[in-house]
Amino acid sequence: MINRLYGQERSSAAPDIQAVAILAQYQQVRQQSERLSGPLEVEDYGIQTAAFASPPKWHLAHTSWFYETLLLKPYLQGYREYAPEFAMLFNSYYDTVGAYHPRPERGLLSRPTVQEVYGYRAFIDEHMAALLGDTGHPQYAEIERRTHLGLNHEQQHQELFLTDLKYNFAYNPLRPAYAELPAPAQTKTPPLSWLAFEGGLHSIGYNGEAFCYDNETPRHQVYINNYRLASRPVTNAEFMEFIVNGGYKNPDLWLSDAWEMVRQQNLQAPLYWQQQDGQWSHMTLAGMRPIDPHAPASHINYFEASAYARWADKRLPTEAEWELAAATVPIEGNFVEDGYLQPVASAQNTPLQQMFGDVWEWTQSPYTPYPGYRQAHGPLGEYNGKFMSSQMVLRGGSCATPRGHLRSTYRNFFYPHESWQFSGFRLAEDA
Repeated sequence: MINRLYGQERSSAAPDIQAVAILAQYQQVRQQSERLSGPLEVEDYGIQTAAFASPPKWHLAHTSWFYETLLLKPYLQGYREYAPEFAMLFNSYYDTVGAYHPRPERGLLSRPTVQEVYGYRAFIDEHMAALLGDTGHPQYAEIERRTHLGLNHEQQHQELFLTDLKYNFAYNPLRPAYAELPAPAQTKTPPLSWLAFEGGLHSIGYNGEAFCYDNETPRHQVYINNYRLASRPVTNAEFMEFIVNGGYKNPDLWLSDAWEMVRQQNLQAPLYWQQQDGQWSHMTLAGMRPIDPHAPASHINYFEASAYARWADKRLPTEAEWELAAATVPIEGNFVEDGYLQPVASAQNTPLQQMFGDVWEWTQSPYTPYPGYRQAHGPLGEYNGKFMSSQMVLRGGSCATPRGHLRSTYRNFFYPHESWQFSGFRLAEDA
C-alpha cells in the first residue's frame, strides 16, 4: 500500500536520466503554482474570508513545507531549515509532525511577507534540486516516491488556490476579477440521453504502474445492478428549472440535515448565483458574468444535488457506477490548462460527455476505505485515511484541475454541505 501512495518502484532507467526527468516534473509543477499567482496584487495574498478558504500566501508556503518536512529534513544530509518557526505556521493538519497554527486564523498573519514566502520557495527548490540530483542516495527510490506524492499534493493545492481565491474575491462587494479570461464559444447543450451499463461483479480501484493515492486501492470486486447513466452533467438551465419549480421551498426533496441548512441559510440558489431583473449572473474568476444556461451547473453541494435528483425522480450514481462508466472514455475535457477556469458547455461528440474536467461530480457514496485498505503510520498515513468519515466522494476533476492529475479511479471527497469547489453532478437510474 505504501508504494501505491507514492507510485510504483523506481524504473530501470539510467539514474541520471531518471533524475533529470523527476527534476523537470518538479520544476514544472512549482513554476505552475507561481504562474497562477502572477495576476495577484500583494494585497490579495493574505486574505481569508472563511475557515476553509486559505490565503494564497499560505498555499505557496504550505506546499514548500511539505517537501521540507517529508523529504529534505529526513533525507538531505546537513539540511538546515529556512526558518524553524515555519514548521508550525505551515503545517496543515499533520498531528504526527507537531503543532500547527489554527486553520481559521491563517489570514490573520501579515508575516512572513509575500517576499519571504517566495524566498522560502526558492530555498526549498534549490535544496530539492540537490536532493533529486543525488542518484546514489541509498534511499533514492523512497525520495522519488515521496517527490511524486509532493507533486500531486501541490497540484491539489493549485486547484484549492483558485477556488479559495474565488471565494475570497466573491466576498468583496467590488467582485474583483482574478484575470481576464477567455469567454467560451456559445455551444448548445446536446440533448440528454441515457447510457445503459451491465451490472454484475466488477472490479474497481487502481491497478496500474504509475502514481496513485492510497485511497484508490486496493483493487477489489463490487456487485452492482444494471443501471443507466446520464450522458452529461446537469446544466445551469436545468437547475434553474428546479429553482423555478420551488426546489428550495419543498422540504420533501431534502435530507433532514440539508433542509436545516436551507432554512438556516435561507438558501434560494447555488453559491455565487445572483438574480437581477429576471436575469441570472454569477461570480467567476473573471468577475461577474451572465450564467451560461448550457454549461454544467457548478458550486452545487451534495445536499443540493441529492434534492435535485429526487425532484427529477432519479438518483446520483454510486462511485463504482461512475468509475465503471469513466473507464470506457479517454481523459478529455475542460481543465485548468484550457484557461477558462469555469465550466463550459460540452463540445464533445461522444455518447458519454464531460466525465472529466468542468465539474467534480458528486456520487451517493460515502468516503470510506476500500476492503483491504490499511492506513500507513505517521504523516503519510494522515494524507487520506484520517478523513474517511462524514464526507462524500466526488469524481472526474474540474475546470481548475491539471489535466495530468486525473484517473478514472481518483477519489475526491468533501463534506456534503460544501460548495466552494467546482462541484456538479450527473444523474443515474436503475435499469
